[in-house]
Amino acid sequence: MIDHVYIVHGYSASPADHWFQWLQNKLASDNISADILKMPSPSKPELADWTQEISLNVRDIHKGTYIVAHSLGCAAVLRFLEKLGPSEQAGGIILVSGFTKPLPSLPILDEFTREPFDFDKIKVAVAGTPIVVASKNDEIVPVEFSKELARNIDADFHELDQGGHFLGSDGFTTFPLVYELLTRKS
Repeated sequence: MIDHVYIVHGYSASPADHWFQWLQNKLASDNISADILKMPSPSKPELADWTQEISLNVRDIHKGTYIVAHSLGCAAVLRFLEKLGPSEQAGGIILVSGFTKPLPSLPILDEFTREPFDFDKIKVAVAGTPIVVASKNDEIVPVEFSKELARNIDADFHELDQGGHFLGSDGFTTFPLVYELLTRKS
């Protein structure tokens, strides 16, 4: 049963962008508490600052805790999950346009993927089956990067033909698929 959802935005975004507030409001209508984290310096992100922000705000990790992340937020959440103790386990994660290797078009983000991810620790940190959502026409995160992430964490992979990078400018001010994937678990 979901009792709290954390939403983590990506590079150059804010809690007010894209589909984040829509998801928060949709969950609230189901009496599910949701927080959208405001990540520090989103246009000049630093790994230590982002993981610290998640650590300070995502407290009391348990099977009712779910995390939804977008783009760079996915890499930051995975870094956070690597550091959880053996008794801490989130109920589930949904990673939208996630990646775990450098994006050729955005070398400013390389710090997040420079060190290899500990996928075994990440899998232990999530009680349910992780979910990865990607689009074939994403021009920022190649769909193959998201497929590889899904394989590495044994995630259910949902590939859309159209969706771009799931930004407001791609038409994503709502995201019913993420809501449905999240709430089918409750």
